[in-house]
Amino acid sequence: MDPPSNAVSSPDSLGYSAFPGTLKTATKPRRPCDACRKRKSRCEIPEGETICVLCRFHNQICLFKENPQPRKRRKVSEPSPGESSSANVARNGSLSNATPLDPSADGTAPMAFGERRTPTAYIRQETPIDNYANLKGPSLLKKTLGLQSHRHSKILGSTSEFEPSLLSLPAFGTKEEISIGPVSLRKVTAIDCFQLMSDTSTVSYADEIRDLDTIESIVAPHGRELIRLYFRIVHPTYPILHKKVYLEKYERTHREFSPPLLAAVYLLAVNWWSYSSDLALLPKPDIETLESIALRTMSYVVSRPKLSTIQAGLLLLQRPEGESWALTGKLVALGQDLGLHLDCTKWRIPAWEKGLRKRLAWGLFMQDKWGALVHGRPSHITYDDWLVKHVNETDFPERAADEDEEEGSTEVEKGRVLFSEMIKLTEILTTVLSQFYTLRADEEFRAREHEGGRWILEKAKPIQLALREWFAQLPESLRMEQVKMRKLNSTGYLYLAYYTTEITLHRRIVRALQHEKDLSLVQICRNAAQARLSSVTEFVKSLRPEHLQSFWYWASKYCFAIVGTFISLLWATSLRQEEADAYKEKLEEYRWTLRLSSKSAEILDRAASMLATSTGVLVKAIPAKSAADDDNEYEGSTPGDAESEDTGGRDWAAEAGLSDVSMQASPTNYTEGHFDMMWQGFNIPPGGSTFQGNEQFTPGTGEDDKYTSFMRGDPSDLERYH
Repeated sequence: MDPPSNAVSSPDSLGYSAFPGTLKTATKPRRPCDACRKRKSRCEIPEGETICVLCRFHNQICLFKENPQPRKRRKVSEPSPGESSSANVARNGSLSNATPLDPSADGTAPMAFGERRTPTAYIRQETPIDNYANLKGPSLLKKTLGLQSHRHSKILGSTSEFEPSLLSLPAFGTKEEISIGPVSLRKVTAIDCFQLMSDTSTVSYADEIRDLDTIESIVAPHGRELIRLYFRIVHPTYPILHKKVYLEKYERTHREFSPPLLAAVYLLAVNWWSYSSDLALLPKPDIETLESIALRTMSYVVSRPKLSTIQAGLLLLQRPEGESWALTGKLVALGQDLGLHLDCTKWRIPAWEKGLRKRLAWGLFMQDKWGALVHGRPSHITYDDWLVKHVNETDFPERAADEDEEEGSTEVEKGRVLFSEMIKLTEILTTVLSQFYTLRADEEFRAREHEGGRWILEKAKPIQLALREWFAQLPESLRMEQVKMRKLNSTGYLYLAYYTTEITLHRRIVRALQHEKDLSLVQICRNAAQARLSSVTEFVKSLRPEHLQSFWYWASKYCFAIVGTFISLLWATSLRQEEADAYKEKLEEYRWTLRLSSKSAEILDRAASMLATSTGVLVKAIPAKSAADDDNEYEGSTPGDAESEDTGGRDWAAEAGLSDVSMQASPTNYTEGHFDMMWQGFNIPPGGSTFQGNEQFTPGTGEDDKYTSFMRGDPSDLERYH
């Protein structure tokens, strides 16, 4: 068992070589080990070590052929002639380079308010690589554009001080990069060009090494295990890092990272501390200080933006209390500096960086759109300035063979598909927000509120069709019941996002019904809204520990709370007191469900607190419905009576093409084909029907029976359609 995090350990006990340097492929044997051959991965063995990088990371034996004896450790001698000068400097320090660190000993990096000195711990002290292009031996980073160690880059826009016509002149010749005074220009296509600038003159660059050492000392000697935890649980379903690049850099030294990125990986991994057999019984590191350093250094690295800056920001926003609309806006601006809004498929950069840029770009896109939803703010990203291609399988470097078999890990292939489907769903959400929730859309709704809800239904029709199609094409592997034994499953956040998108659409429809005179239409729309509500509440009740303990997308706690907000909307707009009482009970029942499950998942505890704040006091002001209101609104009203004078007896829905649009929900327990409730064509039982708390409907035949079972949410029916 590892010593506690505040223990002083020798360099060997940390799992590091006494003379760590750059990665070198071992000369004997030249073939890959059995595990790397199975993964079809590059087998890289650091000099002086007996196991490859990936086998060490996965904590498994590195074997060659069948059941061979482990190779004897080679004696470390003089550094080979092929190693870089920076690596030689680090190696020449021998054991003196692994020294105790006092984070504030020399005062070069003063501690921010709230930060505490960390206990003394031994950490590696290698000098980081100055320029990846000078690395000897194999490395993914040699030709990188966005992750250079000594420079940062910014795309040159068409209206900047650099004239695109001049950049197209033959001055570049065959060179991809030329120097212009203190900066360089690097062309990645005939028209796309980046300006590269040195990091040395940027804010707090001189303090970066000390910040990195402080971060590493806080978690020492558990940094390696925390990184393993991160790639086991978080990375598969939120793949905005490149695993091999990250591990390659960490094997050399932690000093190659951007400080907030190194801290962010540790901060997220700590949430699953108990899922590591090596860490479970040990005290956790000082999270408060680690978080303080991460946020402080994040404000520094924006002056030298790199892909790692976006990675750090997105990961910090995934923390339980990490949401920040201001930081989201800053990341979008930095992403534009880095050209993440452009199509990089034909750029002259490494293939792995193209895939990373696409994943990062869509991660930023999702952060912006879901932030706009939950904060009620205008989005920063528009399609007019977005050229990023959709991700495909080749953009994800990890495969099923790279999956960690330890219990509590996340499935790699399922995570890849989940991330891709979340992108598609976010694009549908973008349409909902742009058509129903912009400032101009608000003005339009206010101007046309006297028209009722019909025109909104017409506008919502293509979005509802898109949601239905999205749900129908979901792969079998993403079904909620597809839970692998002793594996965590993050599929829950995808389904919750789907329900939230449905609810967001229906919130606008329900609000518009307050001026609708056709009571038949009002009832159809409210029934459809109730169908969504029944589906999502059953979904929340059905979450298993494998779902609750997994990684949840940052917006999920808001999404859980929005379900309760939707109930309060249906309560406030109820047409009868009986219906209002039923929704009041529904809200209390949902709060109770969140409280019961909150012991299994911190995210539900936070959602319950948010819901208590947003509805606890406000719903007390909902007025009771009087008997007169009930009589005026419902007495004698039937679908036949609902043809008001402004319909002219016409089937407006059929003329608008809405009669073939399904308004049913798409819960995990059903398939879309089971229920075919039409916006106008759905058969309302004679005499009308209203929500009575138990979703009682007059049973009919055929599709009516199916819809009735669906609305009731009968557990037996849930099982039947499971």
